[in-house]
Amino acid sequence: MKNIFLVLKREYLVRVRKKSFIIMTFLTPILIAAFYGIIVWSAVGSFKNEHKTIQVIDQSGLFKDKFKNDKNTTFEFINQPISEAQKKLKGKEGNLLVFIPANIMEQPKGLQIYSEKNIGPMLQGRIEKIVQKELRNIKLSKAGITQEVIEEANQNVDAQTFNLDDEGKTRSSSTMAAYVAGYAAAFLLYIFILIYGAGVMQGVMEEKSNRIIEVIISSVKPFHLMMGKILGVAAVGLTQFLLWGVLTFGVTSATQTLFGFNRFTATEEVLNQQTAQADPELKKEIEKTQSNTLKTISDFSASAQSLPLIQIFVCFLFYFLGGYLLYSSLYAAIGASVENQQEAGQFTFPIMLPIIAAIFFAQLAINQPDGALAFWTSMIPFTSPVVMMARIPFGVPAWEIALSMVLLVLGFVGTTWLAARIYRVGILMYGKKVNYKELSKWIFYKG
Repeated sequence: MKNIFLVLKREYLVRVRKKSFIIMTFLTPILIAAFYGIIVWSAVGSFKNEHKTIQVIDQSGLFKDKFKNDKNTTFEFINQPISEAQKKLKGKEGNLLVFIPANIMEQPKGLQIYSEKNIGPMLQGRIEKIVQKELRNIKLSKAGITQEVIEEANQNVDAQTFNLDDEGKTRSSSTMAAYVAGYAAAFLLYIFILIYGAGVMQGVMEEKSNRIIEVIISSVKPFHLMMGKILGVAAVGLTQFLLWGVLTFGVTSATQTLFGFNRFTATEEVLNQQTAQADPELKKEIEKTQSNTLKTISDFSASAQSLPLIQIFVCFLFYFLGGYLLYSSLYAAIGASVENQQEAGQFTFPIMLPIIAAIFFAQLAINQPDGALAFWTSMIPFTSPVVMMARIPFGVPAWEIALSMVLLVLGFVGTTWLAARIYRVGILMYGKKVNYKELSKWIFYKG
């Protein structure tokens, strides 16, 4: 046990003291915040500065006052043949030509938009919405139905969900909160196992190729060396994730405080610049949508408190350690068996398949958390860490979690024994092509 701790300590300190670890740990949150800020700033800036002149040929005569100008868009109604207008449009990249045929009421798909290059979906949607709204109002008026009646008939239904405990008592729940929490936990486990498991393999391969392993193995048993390396990399990963979480929250909070920036304000500005100023009624719709969005986020924050957060956190730590230890032991065995990255490819692919399948099964389990597929994939050790974490926010019986944990421990013990048998032989094997038949011999090799 002492030797395992010494290897763990060495592995941890060597990795956290690297310049690449320090730079990326502190730089990643800043890059995320900068990337996010640049995207929003670019989006807002493009809508502010881009001005378009849209010429409209309205043969129906129904839309004279329906297209409203704003800071970014000017509508010009012209009365000339469509062919002539198309010729004048050439060489004017920012301009558009809208043609509304005389039979637009009978053929609503006859609306045509011309431009030198493809237009954005938001601007196209705006033009279509104006025409569609006016056609609807005309048809409703002919039928004797006013717009007010239609708006009153459109009632939003928002169901409240509750969970029942064993005593029959109810408590508020949220399907969306459970969905987000389950998918986020499953995806984090998937990423961590994939990245840091491969990191263990790479570290073993480097030590083997540099012949450093020959010196180390003279004083430490192969099993102790393998376990120390696996646990050391796990500690490095936990440290990095913890620092990323703290720094990302700090950088995001500081950015919003310093610049007075809020993503909802930016979104509102973009929408107002593009559409709301041109149509007062549409502005009301946008404000209503934004109000509903903010309410949804507020409700989500409140409903997230109804989730079993302590259970999710404890299970996350367990499945993180269990899943990582299971896969990293196999990665360590592969690293000890091969001498370069090309040889490792043929062995890593079969290991990656269950991990990739696990994230796919997790998505299915979120939609049907009590289904047979969700149950069995949350019991199989190779997929259970990811799939079970996707199910837990929806509520999983205690006996299922306990059984899954026991099977994961047994799976980890089994893969560790298997990996150790391969590791002890492969770590000192040089200059020999390894295949699956050879690996099977190493497993049962005595000595």
